[in-house]
Amino acid sequence: MATLVILGAGTAGTMLANRLRRRLGPDDSITVVDRDDAHHYQPGYLFIPFGKSTPERVVRSRRGQLADGVTFVEGAVTRVDPERRAVSLADGRELAYDWLVIASGTSPRPEQTPGLADEKIWRTRAFDFYTLAGSTALRQALADFDGGRLLVHISEMPIKCPVAPLEFALLADDYFRGRRIRHKVDITYVTPLDGAFTKPVASKRLGGLLEDRSIRLATDFAIERVDPEAPALVGFDGRRLPFDLLVTVPVNMGAQFVIDSGLGDDLGFVPVDKHTLQSSAHERIFAIGDATNVPTSKAGAVAHFEAEHVVDNLVAAMAGRPLTSHYDGHANCFVESGRGKAMLLDFNYDTEPLTGVFPYPPVGPLTLLGESRRNHLGKLAFEKIYWNLLLPGHPLPVPNAMSMAGKVPAGKA
Repeated sequence: MATLVILGAGTAGTMLANRLRRRLGPDDSITVVDRDDAHHYQPGYLFIPFGKSTPERVVRSRRGQLADGVTFVEGAVTRVDPERRAVSLADGRELAYDWLVIASGTSPRPEQTPGLADEKIWRTRAFDFYTLAGSTALRQALADFDGGRLLVHISEMPIKCPVAPLEFALLADDYFRGRRIRHKVDITYVTPLDGAFTKPVASKRLGGLLEDRSIRLATDFAIERVDPEAPALVGFDGRRLPFDLLVTVPVNMGAQFVIDSGLGDDLGFVPVDKHTLQSSAHERIFAIGDATNVPTSKAGAVAHFEAEHVVDNLVAAMAGRPLTSHYDGHANCFVESGRGKAMLLDFNYDTEPLTGVFPYPPVGPLTLLGESRRNHLGKLAFEKIYWNLLLPGHPLPVPNAMSMAGKVPAGKA
């Protein structure tokens, strides 16, 4: 009999708990802990500012997503003591564990950038869309915006869903064209990267989309502070980028309890073996999803591909066997590009996003790094897949490990 505690009832924690419930014995207990009972479909945040979704649509009960036989504890985690194998909650309760999984995600921290959280501009001229409150406030701000300089900005990497800012810029172009005021709006995409994305082939294709939509690209921008009086972004290199409306992705950090417990790196992400997802420091602790420091995207698809390996490795560790299930860094994500189309990226630790088809060559039906209506419909369909297949932990008809089948190697694209 083993006691397993999972910290976080978001995408990764919920999916993992449901899969483990089917794999572990009836005498093994699974407890999932989170601060509230509101499970958010975070990909839906992107559509709220443009009136394509609503706050009510993206929130459901956390308890309602967990399988029978999984215990849900509502409470804020304050600390983990790996020596005593104990989790402390803000209300004074303590939970003992034999095995622990950290699935506490990542969150935006606007206060980490001087001036950004200033009351003169925060949620009046500067907004995020990585929270429900931020995307909801931004919906009204966009509706009231009649022209001027719009900056879509990334503070620093890593961030949750790294293509989402690109999607926002492209959807903003579409939105203002629909309102017939695009000629009055100057959109600039501001990134700390040296291109539109992290990998050469994807960066070229996505940068081409921005150029096609007349969206300026400001690269290598390391933000020093926000000047709330101007208002403007100020870079360490002296560049100043004035704005009338700022849509920013603040610094992303892991959970505070991870930092306070000494389990995280400088940004609060848990160092793990990038293949087994076992903690680098504590053999009875695993991490999954956005909470880890693995060098791939922080996205729901990553949590999905990781889950199978974490389940296999946890079961093996509990039985005293070697950890032989290796995650390859597989990630994929849709890039909503407006005009009723989207792109799709598929990559892993060793292979950058390439052109081609997915998931079944040669028919696809989805197109890699190429805009298509099918990709857009796939992105819209994902909401139902998320609630009905992904969270319950059912298998999806896509390969867990990345395949080169259907892809066009770099240099031939």
